[in-house]
Amino acid sequence: MNSSITIKQVIIVGAILLLIAFLFTRDIKGLVKPAEHNGNAGAASGQMAQNPAATSGLTLANASEAGKSAISKGLGKDIIILEKKYQSASGNEKVDLAKKLAQKWDDVEQITPSAMYLEVVAENEPTAVNWVKTGDAFMKAYDRTQDSLAQPSLLTKANMSFKNALAKDSTNLDAKTGLGSTIVNGLGMPMQGIAMLLDVVNKQPNNIKANMNLGLFSIKSGQFDKAIPRFKTVIATSPTPEAYFYLATAYENLDRNKEAIAAYLESKKLAADPSLASFIDKKVTELKNKS
Repeated sequence: MNSSITIKQVIIVGAILLLIAFLFTRDIKGLVKPAEHNGNAGAASGQMAQNPAATSGLTLANASEAGKSAISKGLGKDIIILEKKYQSASGNEKVDLAKKLAQKWDDVEQITPSAMYLEVVAENEPTAVNWVKTGDAFMKAYDRTQDSLAQPSLLTKANMSFKNALAKDSTNLDAKTGLGSTIVNGLGMPMQGIAMLLDVVNKQPNNIKANMNLGLFSIKSGQFDKAIPRFKTVIATSPTPEAYFYLATAYENLDRNKEAIAAYLESKKLAADPSLASFIDKKVTELKNKS
């Protein structure tokens, strides 16, 4: 029985990653996905050690170079000009340029250099809000990257940022949600992270990020019945294509095919993307044939 659950989890995580590949290329913001290298084993054991040295290979310079290689010269022109000014600036001017560069990198969907500049801002203007913003950016970069070598550094940066936010404001639920998410993804014992996320939803039942992460963890651990109410809560507040897709995968794995089809079709409608539509059409046909 355990082996069949493991096979099912592998299949569904693969389907989720394919969906995310579709959605990320269509400029849909705020997605959450299971990390490629974690799988169920990482979520269950939490063996990714938190080590500040893990971030040593991630620098502003190499993040910027990698970002430039991923965009056209035209898009990178303004960024190059701003970065030259940043290198020779100091004080408030340097911080202001870091803010502009963070936004410029975000505009061209290069999240890692954007996060690195947000970290500069947070270090110079250390408020809970700035550290949460930084942590969210590193977590987004972690979610999106296909580079398994970069993932530990990005996750550790996110973890440190959320801890810094909580040091400034121990009641900040966004920081607690972010920190819990980094723990669930491998920086500590998963149940510690789950406890943090549950504490957030106890205080704020409709919290989108906490419910989304609890739902994703439920899927990765094969607890599909527990995932359903989490995604329904997210949908009731913010109906997004990914939330409907995850809900559909939970239904599908419980052989509730009619409900899975309905949720997949809602995901297709909200995303309005030809590639995703084709993928979901095949999935719906497959489920109908099983009925």
